[in-house]
Amino acid sequence: MRHTEFWKRLESAVGPARTRAWASSHVMPALGNRTAVEALEAGEDPKTVWAVVHRTLELPESER
Repeated sequence: MRHTEFWKRLESAVGPARTRAWASSHVMPALGNRTAVEALEAGEDPKTVWAVVHRTLELPESER
């Protein structure tokens, strides 16, 4: 997964107005107590970050 796909999926999940705010403020233990933005900036694979976001937001399996 590319970064652009990650952001597209997150925007779809939380809405365009909240995407960046959510990604930069919601700390997730599964990402080492980092936000999605911090994890991506640290070099985490967007697919890995998306898997954690997907579980955190309890999104349907179809959005995996």
